This record gives sequence, structure tokens and C-alpha cells, in this order.
Amino acid sequence: MGPDVTGLGGFRRSAVIDLGSNSVRLVVFDGISRNPAPIFNEKVVLRLGRGLNATGRLNEEAVPLAMEVMARFNAIARGMEASPFEVLATAAVRDASNGPEFVAGLKSRLPGVPIRILSGEEEADYSATGVLCGIPDANGLVADIGGGSLELIRLENGRKLNACTLPLGVIRLNDRADGDLARARALVDEDLARVGWLDDVQDQDLYLVGGAFRALARMQIARTAYPLNIVHLYRLAPDTGREMADWIIGAGKRSLERLPGVPRKRLEDAPYAATVLRRLMRRTRSTGLVFCVDGLREGWYMRNVAASVADNDPQDAVAREMCCMLGRSVTLPERLAEWTAPLFPDEGQVATRLRGVACWLSDVGAHDHPEYRAEQTYLRILRMQGVGFTHQARAFLSLTLAVRYGADLSVAYLQPSRQLLDQVQFGRAVALGQALRLAYTVSGGTEALLDGTRLECEDRVLSLHFAPGRDVVQGESVRRRLERLGNALDMTVRIRDH
Repeated sequence: MGPDVTGLGGFRRSAVIDLGSNSVRLVVFDGISRNPAPIFNEKVVLRLGRGLNATGRLNEEAVPLAMEVMARFNAIARGMEASPFEVLATAAVRDASNGPEFVAGLKSRLPGVPIRILSGEEEADYSATGVLCGIPDANGLVADIGGGSLELIRLENGRKLNACTLPLGVIRLNDRADGDLARARALVDEDLARVGWLDDVQDQDLYLVGGAFRALARMQIARTAYPLNIVHLYRLAPDTGREMADWIIGAGKRSLERLPGVPRKRLEDAPYAATVLRRLMRRTRSTGLVFCVDGLREGWYMRNVAASVADNDPQDAVAREMCCMLGRSVTLPERLAEWTAPLFPDEGQVATRLRGVACWLSDVGAHDHPEYRAEQTYLRILRMQGVGFTHQARAFLSLTLAVRYGADLSVAYLQPSRQLLDQVQFGRAVALGQALRLAYTVSGGTEALLDGTRLECEDRVLSLHFAPGRDVVQGESVRRRLERLGNALDMTVRIRDH
């Protein structure tokens, strides 16, 4: 009998090889989930597309290594019993004159594995689907940069509209410009000017996908000592984005090498990626940059594996999954959302949604050591892989749950939340955390004890009401935690029996 390879929801694993102009990557996903769960992710830089502009052929030096790497990836995916398992080849393979010969060689080494050569439009479609995986209502322009091409996709409130592919991948742009950044800038402007529908993508967000763009984000994170070393949904204002691009273009390789954690294999590509970004920002007058880790591979997963759950909300889905895996009750969270609602009468739709997510996550530390429960929960939520939480949402949720487990606000590990949240957001997170802490003290984590109690805010007085017969759950700890909630809300408190 083979190994148990079932994943989330009892479904088996799936795998995709992304064979690009710069690198090849194998990702193995676990089960079917609204938030793709990679359990294996390995990349090898091959630079198959180097010299393609001049020769029209794949890099001859890279082809033998590509065959070795693909055979290894095939063995890994087969060993994990991944199904479906597919190879997606992009710009270099589809444009090279020896592309068919290369694919024939691959087929002999990966028997039975589908090898698809994506058109530029198909590549763009997968990339946009990947972005929508984490940001279902994305509105603006997706730019997916590879080694050989740049895919552009217009999104309008989560719908894919126009798409095109341009020969502006970092390797090809370097080749076309003969290593001259000024010439590269002119080439980018010329190619972008021919995309007429970009006139309709003005003053909106720019969603950046692809390893070369991710490298820019990593450099900026290191350079600014940003408090969260996560590229996914890292956001920059337009002025900051322009300054970052100009800095990378002019910095020089030696200066970039000094940054901690910089992907060194991307240093040669960085000025070209920054040039493309700078000209895109100028062409579209973008209102902000959003870096996305989810792209072609996640788009393939959502289309070919997880289509049945694609319409689910990604934030709600991950919160419910974590509650099922780590919490003690799957019915209490909705009751907690109702119970805490009176504390925040003026919250908007986004804040209401985030409070609901916090309620679903409110017991994920139940099995951690009590001395480390607050810190462990804080780090678990702050550093979650993937998912559709902005960095501010991560900071809010992690702070809320640390307070729910009794964190002292002076502890050093809360520093990311202090830096990422403004004063109002920080205060709301603390208040919600105190409310959840009170709720679990009152209820012991059971709906039966929470029923018959409610909170009421009126004339700056916070009242905790107990129905007749519920006084058994009152006590000193309840009074103390009610007072802490009142302090967080700047209200006086009282307990009332009815």
C-alpha cells in the first residue's frame, strides 16, 4: 500500500511545473482548498531564454540541465502521487525555433505527463486567476513579468477584460537593449504605447506578479527594515514605488548585494524589472503597487483543481479551516460575532468582515503551551502563508488574538502591529481582543454559557447583562476582564442581572 497522500478535505495532491524563460519551478499542492496550500516548492534558475532574441533558439547550455531538473521534478511529483500533474511552458519554449525539439525531449523523460505550451493570452489568464485567488475584487492592471515576456491583464471588479503579451521579460529586454538601460527604457515605452486599451486602465492599482517583481519587493523590504518579511500583498504608494524603481535602476549591483536576504540570482535582472515597472507606472498613472505571490501556478490550481470552491471568500475560508483544525468549536465563532457587534456600532463592511474572521480564529491557540499561547498565536496569524490578508489585516488579527490570550501590550513581539497599524486600528484590535477574552471567560468556550449574556453600550457605559439563572458564570475574573474591556473602549462598566 502506498503512502497516505490525502490532503485538505480528504483529496489527493496535485502538481504543476512552471517552465519559464528564466527558471523552472515545481509546486505540489495539498488537497482542495480556497487558499492553495503548497507542500513542496522548488525553483532552479536555468535562463533558457538567454540569447533567444539574437539566435531564435533556447539557450543551448541550459537545455541539458533543464532535462535533468525536469526528470527530478517528475520523480518527486510521481513519488507524491500528485494528480493532476502538468507542465506549463511559457514564452521561451513557445517562441524558440528549437522549442518543439525541446518538448519532444521532455516527453521522453516525463512519459504520460501533459506538457502544455501556453499562448501569451493563456499565460495572462492564468496569472490573473492567481491574483483573483487572493484578491477577488481586484480592480486595475495585472503585470506578470517573466524572463521572456510581460503579460498584462485588465481587471474590473474581479472580472478579466483585456489581455496581451509583450516581449519585455527581463532576459529578453536585456538582450534587445544590448545591456543598455536607456535603450531598454525606450523599448518599453514603444511596446506599451502600442497597447491602446491601457488608456482605459488609468488611476488604478497595479498588481505585480513574477519573480523579478518579487525581487524588487524583497529589496525594498530589506532596505527600509519593513517589519514583515512577506512579499504577498506588500503595498507601496505611488511616490514610494517610483522612488524604489529609480533607486534600483541607479544603485548598481554592488550596492544591492549589501542588502540582507536579497535574491542574488535576480540582481542582474533587477534594473530591467524596475525599468518596466517605472514605465508602466508612468503609462497608467497607477494609484498603488500591490505585489502578489499568487500567479500562474495558483491560477492553474484554481482552474484545474479547486474550481468547486473558487467562489468562496478566501479570508473566511482560511479562518474556518484553521478553526476546524485548531479550535474547540465550529459553532461558537458566529455567536461571538453577534456578541461583540454592539461594541462597534459604526464599523464599516470591511471592519465587520475582519471582526468575523477574528472570531473564527479566536480559539486557534487552544492546544499551545499556556506560557507561549499569546506569542505563538500572534506569530501564527501574522506569518500565515499566502491567503488574501493585507499586511494591515494580518497585523490587526494577530494583535487581536494576542490580546485575547492575555498579551502585555509592551512586549517586543507586537512591534509589527505597532508599525503597521494606525492609532485607531490598534485601539480597535485591542478592544476586540479584550472582548473575546471576556467572552471566553464568561463562556468557557461553550455556547451554552454564552447564551443568556449580552453586551450593551449606552451613554459611555458598557453593561454586561446576565439572564436569570446565569449568575453562576459571574466571578472576579469576569469583572476584571470586563473592566479591561471598558478601559480599552474608554467606558465605565457595570454588570446587570435581569
